[in-house]
Amino acid sequence: MNDELPNSKTNVASADAFYSGALDRIRNIMVALALSLSAGAWWRFGRWTALGFLLGCVISYLNFHWLKNGVNGLADRVTNTGKRQSGAGIVARFLLRYILLGAAAYGILTSFPASLRGLLVGLFLPVAAIACEAVYELYMAVNRGI
Repeated sequence: MNDELPNSKTNVASADAFYSGALDRIRNIMVALALSLSAGAWWRFGRWTALGFLLGCVISYLNFHWLKNGVNGLADRVTNTGKRQSGAGIVARFLLRYILLGAAAYGILTSFPASLRGLLVGLFLPVAAIACEAVYELYMAVNRGI
């Protein structure tokens, strides 16, 4: 039984290290999906739809990044660890994010209405990246025992 305890601690440590890298993997998957699917959209639907899709991907990537930073800032504020951020600054960045996203969407829709479908599909990039990460984690859990 004493032999199992160090081994289980090692497994827990390796699992923690694996799962702590999930956000970085999701960001990398988002970039890879945005580039590859934009090329596919260009080939299948044309340049305006592909451009709309790529802009939707950029907007969703920025939204994901800003949301992550906002949650980290809020968590630091609640737990009083790390650098302390003002509550007003966190709320202002949260609201500014939606204002900027809305302005970008409005600009795209008024300038290039043909790219609307691509834009809307591109906004779902984080969902696809999280689904890919879930499949990867399932694969690692089943085959590698993490």
